[in-house]
Amino acid sequence: MDDNKKKLYTLLVYSENIAGILNQVTAVFTRRQVNIESLNVSASSVKNIHKYTITAWSEEEQIKKITKAIEKIIDVLKADYYLDDQLFIHEVALYKISSSVLLDNPEVSRTIRRHDARMMEVNPTYSTVLLAGLTEDITDLFHALNDFGCLLQYTSSGRIAVTRSYKEPISDYLKTGGELGEDAHGK
Repeated sequence: MDDNKKKLYTLLVYSENIAGILNQVTAVFTRRQVNIESLNVSASSVKNIHKYTITAWSEEEQIKKITKAIEKIIDVLKADYYLDDQLFIHEVALYKISSSVLLDNPEVSRTIRRHDARMMEVNPTYSTVLLAGLTEDITDLFHALNDFGCLLQYTSSGRIAVTRSYKEPISDYLKTGGELGEDAHGK
């Protein structure tokens, strides 16, 4: 696969909360040797329906095949893929930094404020910083704090996303009794 043709796709997969679904979904990526960049599982706005938000770098033809294979999983109700401009996207990150470096170098706190991050805890040993935003903002602050030599620990959530459409894509699917209509890609 030509890396120059790869794009970051976000798949939204809907299912009931049944044990083993996540394993089946991730196996589709494994079989096609596509690495999952991030994965988030949560409730959706539809009662008893869970939403899997999965990101992966791929070519469109490959992501179409992955999406179709995921929809064939018995307990998956709907799956679709999106590019970033079709979604509202957010991530959350926590950074644990050295309090001594924070207090000794005023540029560290200026950088945190410039990124609109929030101090969660400050104690004599470490400080915890929270940032909610786009992936680029999260990684930019990571690199800045790392460059200051104060980063002790770091973690970020998987991407969370909602479509730019009015309601959950699964809503119309459920209203029609499971018959798929036109989705964002005209399939």
